[in-house]
Parts: sequence; structure tokens; C-alpha cells
Amino acid sequence: MLEAYLTHVEQRRAQGLPPLPLDAAQTRGLCERLRQSPEEFGQRLLSLLADRVPPGVDPAAQVKAGFLAAIAKGAAHSALIDRRRAVQLLGTMLGGYNVPPLIDLLEDAELGAAARDALSGTLLVFDAFDRVAALARQGNAYARGVVESWAAAEWFTRRPALAPEIKAVVFKVEGEINTDDLSPARHAPTRPDIPLHAQSMGESRFPGRLAEIAALRADGRTVAFVGDVIGTGSSRKSACNSLIWHIGEDIPHVPNKRRGGIILGGAIAPIFFNTAEDCGALPIQCDVTRLRNGQTILIHPFKGVITDADGAELSRFSLKPASLPDECRAGGRVALIIGRQLTERARRALGMGPSDAFVAESAPAPRKSAGYTLAPKIVGRACGLDGVAPGTACLPKMTTVGSQDTTGPMTADEIRELACLKFSCDLFMQSFCHTCAYPTDIDKKTHQTLPGFMTERGGVALKPGDGVIHSWLNRMILPDTAGTGGDSHTRFPIGISFPAGSGLVAFAGALGVMPLEMPESALVRFTGALRPGITLRDVVHAELGPQDLRSGSKSNRLPRIGVAIIPQPNTDAIAIADEFYRRLDGVRAQLPADVTLDVGYDFTRFVRRAIAEVEETLLVAFGLVALIIFVFLRDWRSTIIPVVAI
Repeated sequence: MLEAYLTHVEQRRAQGLPPLPLDAAQTRGLCERLRQSPEEFGQRLLSLLADRVPPGVDPAAQVKAGFLAAIAKGAAHSALIDRRRAVQLLGTMLGGYNVPPLIDLLEDAELGAAARDALSGTLLVFDAFDRVAALARQGNAYARGVVESWAAAEWFTRRPALAPEIKAVVFKVEGEINTDDLSPARHAPTRPDIPLHAQSMGESRFPGRLAEIAALRADGRTVAFVGDVIGTGSSRKSACNSLIWHIGEDIPHVPNKRRGGIILGGAIAPIFFNTAEDCGALPIQCDVTRLRNGQTILIHPFKGVITDADGAELSRFSLKPASLPDECRAGGRVALIIGRQLTERARRALGMGPSDAFVAESAPAPRKSAGYTLAPKIVGRACGLDGVAPGTACLPKMTTVGSQDTTGPMTADEIRELACLKFSCDLFMQSFCHTCAYPTDIDKKTHQTLPGFMTERGGVALKPGDGVIHSWLNRMILPDTAGTGGDSHTRFPIGISFPAGSGLVAFAGALGVMPLEMPESALVRFTGALRPGITLRDVVHAELGPQDLRSGSKSNRLPRIGVAIIPQPNTDAIAIADEFYRRLDGVRAQLPADVTLDVGYDFTRFVRRAIAEVEETLLVAFGLVALIIFVFLRDWRSTIIPVVAI
């Protein structure tokens, strides 16, 4: 196992990549080698066990937890790992399979203190909290120490707070950067392998520029990714994974994944913004027109100011949401939500009031004259309230959760890291649609393994080719309140659906709730009564459209106005283009001296090229036919007659 894995390490290093995490079979072989007390490669083996095994409820984590638990309880031995070290390593596994043995060790006189310290920093305990609380009530001092630590939010306060001033170097990409620029769809099968997929980032949008980021990071500098518009598109999670792989920091004991990073955008797509929050990044919407590539800037998060190195103001912003500093400190929005729930649960068990360790969340009150529209009422019901006012941060219960196949493997990874062995939502559905027509080898493996993973946790897995997730959920007529179909265009006939990336889909499935900031909705009032046979649908027309119709564009960093010439159906586009170019010089002569007129895009160039290639193909084919006839007939007259006829 070791020789094969070391060969794999070298192969990946040649590609500029870290090795893949250990799977269950490799971890089992590693543990067996550690039992044999090896003298050669001893520290390297220990490093593999500590840092290259996925956490949570990954099958490899189950092998690792069982091995370390056996050492901690004296049932197994290793010259490299003593009982106390085994407990410390169990404490790095985030939650899941490591929790039961750590709770057992709270009753061990020698290792109880070490188990207490390990559990105090573990958030993914879920129902195991009741067992720790019961031990604390029975007088176990170590168990009470764990509950008190959770109640004091030491898992949070021991982490460094968001700095009041952050020095960074600007890496700027002009214009709009969509998720396909960061996570190209043609490389979709590699998305679960974050380091490999991240190599394709920007290959068409800003080719060759990843070396700039790498050089800055190698110099120990923090990089701020800057764009006019960032994150439009559907592949939010994989786009964030790729971006943060280049600008973020390694997560201790979690292989091939990073968190953190700074993202500055004139506009940041809402779901991408939320996904960046989940990844522990610092996304800020601000005016970026004065930020230049390679410029050193100082970001003052709490003052809402960005300056250059000399203190000259470049931009102002408002840090939103209010919990963003806490999210960065906790390692992401998901970690903060789970940690806060654990802290409040521990404080209730100890008879304490709410914690003051976190930023207080302020919920706007609805105007008495307005009341709640239908959407806030539906979400309110999912929260156990009469309604939820727009702008309120809430955690509605998710009754239905859908996942589609292109992001399914990433969702599965997130579910493992959340230590989820059983879904908490009423219905979790996994579809296999986008990868069915022309499946790659990776897709075929996903079709074989992902259904079992979902059904083991109580989910429903459709068969490959059964259809896309949103079409299934659109047809559901089961009573529902709130849910998510992953895709932004999923709608529920009964209830309300909110779009989410693969991380939030996993969160909603595992915990049965999903963080949400209630959006605005329209209130329509009617007086009188509808006549027989007339429904609300007959008198109301709702249309989905952009909130702001304004748009802008730049060319070589200068403002420009785009004008499109669109041929009508059944017209000659080439003739129109020829006439345009014939008149172009005359139009230019009439423009002011400081205004230029350029052609940004002309699709007829590709049409002309296609026609030229067809003509060339016909000539070649004609020549080949004549040549073949002559070769077979060996007579010019017999060759010329059919050629002329053709």
C-alpha cells in the first residue's frame, strides 16, 4: 500500500497537485503498518494518518476512528502512537465516528482530561450531545467540562477574530466573471478533485494568469480576487472551491480543501456570495473601478473602507450580513450555525441565558400596515412563526431537498464532512440526468456509487435517465412548506423553493434546516369578491425580471455603449454585414474626435469561414472523385464524361 501510494504522490507532484486523500482500503493498510511498529517511514506514516484521511463519516474516517479508539482503550498498540496521542488525533476528525469513543473515554481516569479537550472543539456531535449532558448530570467532571466549554463557545473564541486591517494584493479580472470561468463545465467530471479541477480555472477567461496568484502566494502575500461582476451562473460550489483553492488557506487535518480568501466585486451573485460565506471567505460588494491589478491595498472591514498602501481611499462598503465577521472567525457560515446551535443547547442544559460571544442578529420588524405576504407566511410556518419579515436571517425547516448529478459527488463529500448518517429532511431526492447521455468513466462510477450513498441515509435515488431534479420536484403535489431543489429554477406546486449550492443542499439534507435571509416579496390587495369561475391567476400577472434594468460595459477599461445589429429571420446576414461595413467609414467620419467606433463581435466571420470550408471541401471532393475514376478506368475520355455530368 505504501509503495503504491508513494508512487501516486510522485505522479501528482509532477502535475503540481497534492495526492488524493486515502480511501478506506489504503487507510486499513496504513493502520496495519502502524501496528507493526515500522522503523522505516514511521513519521511519514503518522503524517498520512493525521492529515490525509477525510474527516466526518467517510469510510476511511471510520477505519481511522476504529484504529485510534482501539489504541486509546488499550486494545491495540503502536510504537508511534500512545494512548494520549490517539485521543488527540481523534479530536481532529470534526465529528461522526470519532465521537462515541471520545465520550467513552470521558470515564477514563487517565485520559478523561484529554477526551474533554478533544470533544470541546468538536461541533458535529448531534444526538450524542444528550449522552455527554447525561454524564455531566451524573457527576462526571470531564463531561461537565465539555458542556461548559460548549456553553462558553470556546470552539469559537479560541480562533483568531477577523483582523481590523487586512493587507492584500489585488488580482483583478475586468468585466463579468461567471461560474463557468472559474469552474469550466467541460471539466465537470474533475470537480470532486478540487486541486485538479482548480487548474482549469480561468483557462478561457484569463488564461495563464494563475501563475500570478501562485507567485504572490509563494511570496507570503494575501491575494484579493477582484472583478466587476462575480459568480453569475449555476456552478457556484465548484467555482468557489476552485477560487478558494488558489486564494484560501489549508484546513488542518482536512485533505485537499481550503477555506478563507478575500473576494471583492462590484456585484456578487447572491448564491455565489452565500457559498463563499459557507467556505469561510470574506466576500465584499463595493466599487472596484479604482482598484488596479497588482496594487497593494488595505481593507478595513469594520470601518467599511479600502485604501491604498499610503492611506488614500479607494472604495467604501457596508459589511453585510452583520454575522460575516463571525462566519470568517468560525471557518464558514455552516460552521457558525452548527456551533451556535451547540452553544445555545449547552447553555440551556446548564440553565444559562443566551450567549454574548456572537454578533447579535437584528431582525427587521414588519410594518403593521403591511402585514405578511404569502411567501413570508410559508417561511414563517417553516420556522414556527406567523411570518418572517424581509431581510430577516432565519433557519426554516426544509421538508424537501433535491440534488442533481453534476454536483452530487460534491454534495456527498459535504454530507460526509457534516458527519451525517441519516437525513433529517422528510424527502431527499438525488437525480442522474446531465451525465447520462455521454457519461465519462467518472460519471459511470458516480452512477454506481452515489445511489447507494443516498439511500443508506434514507434518501431516494432516481435511475440514470429518469429526468432532471427540478422537473420531478415541479410535479410534486405532496403538502410542503419550504425546500430546495439545488437548481435555481426549481419550483414547488405546493410550498416554496429556494435555490442553493451543493454545500447548502448537503446542509439542508443533513440538518433539516437551511440558512436563509428572507427576500422581498410583493403584496397585492383586492377588495370585493371574485366572480364565479374567475381565479386569482386570471386577474394577476406575475413576471420574473431583473430588479435593475441598467447595464454597463467597458473596453480597455474605458466606458462603452454596445449596439447590436440583429438580422431578421429569413434574411441574408452576410449581405447585411457587407452593407454595414460599406457604411462604417462614413459613420466614423461623423463622430466626435474623442469617440471611437469598433466592431466587438461579428458572427458572420464564422459563417463566412464555414462557407469557405464547404467550398474547399467540395473542390477537394470533386478532384478526388475525378482522380479515383481515372485510376480505375485508366482512360481520360471515360473520366471526363462523368466529371462533366457531375
